[in-house]
Amino acid sequence: MSIIMAVKDTGPYLGECLDSIRRQTYENWELIAVNDHSSDDSWERLNDYAQQDGRIRIFQSTGHRLNPALKEGYQHCRGTLINRMDSDDRMPPDKLEAMFDVWAVYGKGVVVAGGVEHFVEKGTVGPGFQRYDQWLNQVAKTSTHYQQIYKECVIPSLCWLIHEEDFSAVGAFDPDVYPEDYDLCFRFYRKGYKIIGMDKILHFWRDRKDRISRNWIEYKDNRYFELKLKYFFELDRDSSRPLVVWGAGRNGKDFIKVLTKYEQEIHWVCDNERKIGKEMLGHQMYHFSSIKGLDRPQIMVVIAAPSAKSEIENHFTQWGKKPVEDFWFFA
Repeated sequence: MSIIMAVKDTGPYLGECLDSIRRQTYENWELIAVNDHSSDDSWERLNDYAQQDGRIRIFQSTGHRLNPALKEGYQHCRGTLINRMDSDDRMPPDKLEAMFDVWAVYGKGVVVAGGVEHFVEKGTVGPGFQRYDQWLNQVAKTSTHYQQIYKECVIPSLCWLIHEEDFSAVGAFDPDVYPEDYDLCFRFYRKGYKIIGMDKILHFWRDRKDRISRNWIEYKDNRYFELKLKYFFELDRDSSRPLVVWGAGRNGKDFIKVLTKYEQEIHWVCDNERKIGKEMLGHQMYHFSSIKGLDRPQIMVVIAAPSAKSEIENHFTQWGKKPVEDFWFFA
């Protein structure tokens, strides 16, 4: 098994990370650590560990930023199975063994994904990350990854296992697209790999103020409508069916602005009486009950409130609408 890890100025956390890898109950692994021009003592720390453990192989990145470092690491892999790690996170001792045991049951054509738990050095994890953990772990528990794929990234970037040939077949780390983990999920979806979720915490995810997802401009708008719609129109859009957008709040308005790059004829609905019957962004607003009069519509829900989502799902059940076939949540 090859573990690929990009390293960028994580010297204070590297020892904890590397120790957690070395404590794995599954011992047939190699760590490919690629230093992305760190300005701290990360390279020296990597060197120390590489001298202690021959399974740790270290390289200097010839490119810049995350994806080039991951690509370079992948080129050096010798393992049959591929996993990824972040240099400031931790693995529970049985992570690799647990994922390997599940993968071995199914073999190629499968991605194994586990549960995650965020942690911080001081204080408590913020409510947003707590909700994301709960949602991710529920997705893993129920193996509903593709059913939920347009809502958020359904596979934690550091908690999957895949055969090297399967990984190569979807382009591995080649596309220079961010968020790279979400794009990879869509490529798994496109290829039709079966995702086996595990109802088990298999990764401890560090939250800190200088993490990439908090600071890079590519992650600033974490709704990722551009990426989601790109893949929806490639993989799920049926142009013979009416297209419906449900939601007229900030999410809905921003979503429509991106959606109109792909399609102009949109049936926009909401439950806000003040907006129904009016024109917004060049589109007439209808009451959501008008969906019942459409012939096999594809419905894109862009509402984030959990209580509203529950009500909407109740309507879909009453109308005989099915997830993935008839409706998708985009927020």
